[in-house]
Amino acid sequence: MFNENNVDVLLGNPKRALVRMSIPLIISLLISSLYNLIDAMWVSSIGADALAGVGFVTPIFMILIGFGNGLGVGAAFALSKYIGEENKQKADNGSIHSILITIVTSIILTLVLLIFLKDILNLMGAGQTIGYAMDYGLIIVSGSIFVILSNALYGIFRGEGDSSRPMYAMIASAILNIILDPIFIYTLGLGVKGAAIATLISSLFVIFVLFYWFYIKKDTYLKPYFANFKFEKEISIDIIKVGFPASLQLLNNALFATLFSALLAFISSTDSVAVYSTGWRVVIIGTTPILAIGTALISVIAANYGARNYENIKIAHRYAMKISMLFAVLVMILTMVFAPQIASVFASGSSERIYGELMAFLTWIVLYYPTMAVGVASTYVFQGIGRGITAMFQTIMRETGFTLCFALLFTLVFNWGVWGAWMGIVLGEIISNNITLIWANSHINKLIYFID
Repeated sequence: MFNENNVDVLLGNPKRALVRMSIPLIISLLISSLYNLIDAMWVSSIGADALAGVGFVTPIFMILIGFGNGLGVGAAFALSKYIGEENKQKADNGSIHSILITIVTSIILTLVLLIFLKDILNLMGAGQTIGYAMDYGLIIVSGSIFVILSNALYGIFRGEGDSSRPMYAMIASAILNIILDPIFIYTLGLGVKGAAIATLISSLFVIFVLFYWFYIKKDTYLKPYFANFKFEKEISIDIIKVGFPASLQLLNNALFATLFSALLAFISSTDSVAVYSTGWRVVIIGTTPILAIGTALISVIAANYGARNYENIKIAHRYAMKISMLFAVLVMILTMVFAPQIASVFASGSSERIYGELMAFLTWIVLYYPTMAVGVASTYVFQGIGRGITAMFQTIMRETGFTLCFALLFTLVFNWGVWGAWMGIVLGEIISNNITLIWANSHINKLIYFID
């Protein structure tokens, strides 16, 4: 399945490389986002409290995926850069470095979350749903390594310009999750525990598939074998300086979701938390093409950064924004038109009471999508050139800076209620995304004209 053309494309025409990597990534991330969404669809039939309980665990699940994706981003940056520098030995060594760093990180994170899980959920305002939240959360957290490692391994494939095989693994995993969810939730009578078990089994399956390509079929360009391992501080730093800030960047998103859920519980009820957690899963799916294009952009930029082809970085950034904008406008219109139908999928049975609020959320939240198209591409530029701290700061500025501040202002000062919380997200995103665009353009020009 692998051929040298993956690397050739990565270092060749940046537009072609971006499209070639983006299409499988769009499919892959759509499939990945289905994990939690599928759980929510099945759990919604149990009741609104069960749905809210799973919703309170969603930020924690985002932390796990965030660390996996973040370490994958770090691996993709480092490995693509080494390939751009034409240093195959260093790239192979870097691939096994990334796996070992991920395993150590997973063990530490699992222990921390197991110790503080109940306190975190209570702090979020789980209240009467704490039982459901703990049932779901304890299982998910116990299997953290499966979630983190499966997502981190994708970065190795992206580092060599191959985004197709992770797509195949995700599709197979999602199908398995769809099959297992009703069996564990209803047939075996495990409820929300069954949803968590099905998710972990599906994540473990992905690891088996990816390891098969690495260690049994052995047809990948990069060889993450222990025989190729020699500890190098420089490699670890390259992975960590982008991977950890990217993880913390997504951890910040989880922190925002935690604080935002607590705000909703304070100004309204756990029903509003259920609306937010459920509606945000729809947002994640709707914005997946934008995130996929940004993820592909990291490898394209890193390879050209290693090869010192700075003009290609500018071309890739602008092209990424253009195609992201097309997706953003299309998804915004479709979501507005079909908001009633989408809301009805999640607001059925005993969850029907959240239908009106969920439909309103879906209709208004999409207003920031077009600016997200430029904001994501611009943030990922900095990850592609190894400035992970800068990218992390931009995310913190957007989420816990502008967005949360506007939400607090509109709800607590102006007393606009839940609607004010939704508008806080929209306005915060619009302002911060445009700031990030200006920032990225300035730095790319600096690379080209001043050889930073």
